[in-house]
Amino acid sequence: MINLKASPFFLDDEGIRWVNETLASMTLEEKAGQVFCALGLSDNEDMLLGMVRGIGIGGIMYRPGPKAYVQETHRRIQNMAKIPLLLAANTEAGGSGLSFEGTGFGSPMAVAATGDPEDAYRMGYVACREGAAMGLNWSFAPIVDIDRDFHNPITNTRTFGSDPDRVIACASRYLDAADDCGVAVSIKHFPGDGVDERDQHILTSVNSLSADEWMQTYGRVYKTLIDKGAKTVMVGHIAQPAWVKKLNPGATREELLRPASISKELLTGLLRGELGFNGLISTDSTCMVGLTSAMPRAQAVPTAIAAGADMFLFNKDMQEDYRYLLNGIENGILTKERLDEAVTRILATKASLGLPEKQKNGTLVPGPEALEEVGKPEFRAWSASVADRAVTLVHDRQDLLPISPKKFRRVYLNVIQKSNDPEDPEVLAWKALFEKEGFEVTVRDRRVSIEPADFAAPSLSPEKAALMGELYRGVEATRASYDLYVYIANMQNASNNTTLRLNWNVVFGLGDDAPWLTKEVPVMMIATGYPYHLFDAPMIDTFINTYSNEPQFKAAVMEKITGRSEFKGISPIDPYCGKDYLKF
Repeated sequence: MINLKASPFFLDDEGIRWVNETLASMTLEEKAGQVFCALGLSDNEDMLLGMVRGIGIGGIMYRPGPKAYVQETHRRIQNMAKIPLLLAANTEAGGSGLSFEGTGFGSPMAVAATGDPEDAYRMGYVACREGAAMGLNWSFAPIVDIDRDFHNPITNTRTFGSDPDRVIACASRYLDAADDCGVAVSIKHFPGDGVDERDQHILTSVNSLSADEWMQTYGRVYKTLIDKGAKTVMVGHIAQPAWVKKLNPGATREELLRPASISKELLTGLLRGELGFNGLISTDSTCMVGLTSAMPRAQAVPTAIAAGADMFLFNKDMQEDYRYLLNGIENGILTKERLDEAVTRILATKASLGLPEKQKNGTLVPGPEALEEVGKPEFRAWSASVADRAVTLVHDRQDLLPISPKKFRRVYLNVIQKSNDPEDPEVLAWKALFEKEGFEVTVRDRRVSIEPADFAAPSLSPEKAALMGELYRGVEATRASYDLYVYIANMQNASNNTTLRLNWNVVFGLGDDAPWLTKEVPVMMIATGYPYHLFDAPMIDTFINTYSNEPQFKAAVMEKITGRSEFKGISPIDPYCGKDYLKF
């Protein structure tokens, strides 16, 4: 039985009546539609009508867009809906998760680096306040993964770090802020990312901790936030073999390595049973290979709900997935009773947010005047304050800082990122910041590289000839050309990655743009995303982590390297990657 008066619903008699009467009035097809949370890819009227009125989806999530467009699209969708919709966004680090004009706080790791959980409250408040102004009622945040494996390409700065206590402190305050804004949180990604070095977007990753160690870390995080009243949990395509084996000693290899999103042991046994979660369970995006490679989709769609999930996030093909769910009921994979449980929790979550009353009052989406909340100066000031207190000096073993044009007039700037274009906005932004301080800046053109055949070529293009002279000159010539080398490692985590390692352009071991010259010319690295680059660049004696490449973080780091502001950030992870020899 689902206790609708208990946490996280806390429904009164009127709310319970609405849930029960709404459920009783629904056809089987309408109930099946409610379990889907679609990805909003268009504002096309026919497409929206097909999803909202035809299938009767329970929720939808749009990617960031112009604030007025997002708000109006949400208004149209809610006006179409018979049952009010859960409107979601990845507001992990501020209102920028839903609107181009929204306030960004950089990253959860930047917030953690300030050492003050109140910054997590401010981040959550801004995310949910700005989101609510556009109609948001469901935040796909906070991320409560623990950044345990430094090779993991997807967690790192999206987390509050590697310490479970810090994760709990920051996530708890985000939850408080969401509650104050009337927005449901979705703590994610159960049973916990950050142990495996691989990305669940492109395979089923594995949380390989023992059952006891899991309970002391991830389990403690989830239990604390569940007891605090988190309304929803998002489940990843992550296996947790130890707990499956503990709950089902006879589990097959397939069951042990099954992603949590379709694992009855992990959803019903661990999350519902051991942790006592009474709220709504959503899968993560079901388009990820971590799910699609684990089970035929016709089976996986009904199995996810049968295993204990209440909402099925995103679709390969909405009509097809809807048919798969109904077929699963017909062939016995999913019972009608279990479907009723899922829909009850969906409706109860909506009732707990006051959506039925807002629908009656026409206030599910605020009026255009609410958009003044999005990106307002107070929120921008909070974000700038986080940047000032987050930027972390990992070490300055060569006593390089502070720098000035008087000491290091000629700067060689090498921005390492996906784009190799020297005219890329990120490159130009950093170049402008150094030039504003009075430095003479030469930018490495990463579009050009030297190949082994170039050394024997009778002639080279002007670009290659210039690069050959620049990279393979002697030490004295190098010293005569530049006073300071600055590497900007702009390696931002994103889905569908396999690694965020530094890969240098090196020919014949001659160095090229690798930091071969650290004993010849002062070298500094500023890492704007992935905070573990010392693993690949241990020879760099001045190393800074900013955890974000947003403008306020660029400005903050310039204030600090020029000595106008002191470094205040406290690393939420071990930037030395657990390698003691990197600390020497």
